[in-house]
Amino acid sequence: MSVAKKLASQAAVYGVSSILGRVLNYLLVPIYTARFAPAEYGIVTELYAYVAFFNILYTYGLETSFFRFANRPGADRAALYNRVLSLLLLSSAVISGLLMVLATPIVEALRYPGLKRYVYWLALIMGIDAVVSIPFARLRLENKARKFAGIRLLNVAVNVALTVFFVVFCADVYAGKYLPQLRPLVAAIYNPSLGVGYVFLMNLLANALYLPLLWRELRDFRFHLDWPELPALWQYGAPIMVMGLAGMVNEMLSRLMLKFWLPEGFYPGQSNLAALGVFGACYKLSIFMQLVIQAFRYAAEPFFFAQSNDKNSPLTFALVLKWFTLCCALIFVGVSLNLDWLGPLFLRRPEYREGLEVVPILLLANLFLGVYYNLSVWFKLTDKTYYGTYISLGGAVLTVALNFLLIPLLGYLGSALATLVCYFTMAILCWRLGERHFPVPYPAARLGLWLLLAVGVVALGWFVRFEAAWLRYAWHAVLVLGFVVLVAAVEGKRLRTV
Repeated sequence: MSVAKKLASQAAVYGVSSILGRVLNYLLVPIYTARFAPAEYGIVTELYAYVAFFNILYTYGLETSFFRFANRPGADRAALYNRVLSLLLLSSAVISGLLMVLATPIVEALRYPGLKRYVYWLALIMGIDAVVSIPFARLRLENKARKFAGIRLLNVAVNVALTVFFVVFCADVYAGKYLPQLRPLVAAIYNPSLGVGYVFLMNLLANALYLPLLWRELRDFRFHLDWPELPALWQYGAPIMVMGLAGMVNEMLSRLMLKFWLPEGFYPGQSNLAALGVFGACYKLSIFMQLVIQAFRYAAEPFFFAQSNDKNSPLTFALVLKWFTLCCALIFVGVSLNLDWLGPLFLRRPEYREGLEVVPILLLANLFLGVYYNLSVWFKLTDKTYYGTYISLGGAVLTVALNFLLIPLLGYLGSALATLVCYFTMAILCWRLGERHFPVPYPAARLGLWLLLAVGVVALGWFVRFEAAWLRYAWHAVLVLGFVVLVAAVEGKRLRTV
């Protein structure tokens, strides 16, 4: 099997599971936006933004270190596995314990007094995620994509099923909407005062399922901290951690700062927390781009390391970036021009749909984030991960500055624009530095033209509007189909050759 086909086949497995998992999980968005007011959903948006930061701290780059050291000649993978997992098990217990001890001052600082149980549950969720990250990395390293995908998909399915059961079925029965004979039983297991707390609690229960499902990978684990070997792991992983934290600033800062930096009354009739809920719900519509990026990252990281010694690897990396970018451009055009019906489908309350204007911007921002992940291969393979740290820190500074300037002027639209500018700048910097340290013949000019055309098509669809819904849908369909046909006509022959 050619290297391109190998990457494509593994990405397909990861991709199908990610798509199915995200689609299942995304089915919860219509439920949340129908059952919870924007201010309530704002709590979920904000706390999971903090979780994204803590997930980086919990693993501190050791997952990527595991891949790098496991692929070195003569590496003892079993000993490395024990060493890394032991370290994560110990540190996760310490961090989760500290969060639980400090739960009360944390919720008071976040203006959620009396909700410290959320901190308890999230601490356990993040601890489990960190511990199982290395067994999952082992599955990826051993090319067990199907098992990896199956476990991840089951986790999502359980989370969705439990959430629907409690948030919809139990809530309706408890309220007397149907099946009154079951109300005494439901009252024994359902607590209506938990509200959005069920989002976190069901996540915890689903994550706990990882432990028995990964029992085969955990069964042969032996706790062993080989202290002389740890500094090398930390030295490689620390820049990855800093890079990840800076990346989370770029992705999540707007969701953390929106309620603090947005002037009160900026959106008439909405609190700042409600505006955060609207922005968080609309951000979810960029899931279609995130699916591709997530599937690609799962398959590409071990693939790139495995191809690092191949003399043809630069050509392979250029080929991968080209088709990744074209696929993302198609998604950007397709989703952006179909928000007229995608918005009401997923965002059930009208107040959530007031923020749909940010979706095309966020889709394009995530496209450049995916390009950056492709380009970042050079500093990972040359062990110059500190360049990734510098780029990410620069992006973080840019994100903070732009959010600080734009949120008071443009609200969450300013946050979306800040995200786009940040990821575009990071991709350009990574490309230019890579040309100097690890030359790859990327078709930059050609891809730039395709992206400009994609932006032009979306702009044409948004600014040329029709009052009649059927005319608007037809116009958008023609634009999407025209872009797809043009890409197929120009690039199709090259794809068949590949």
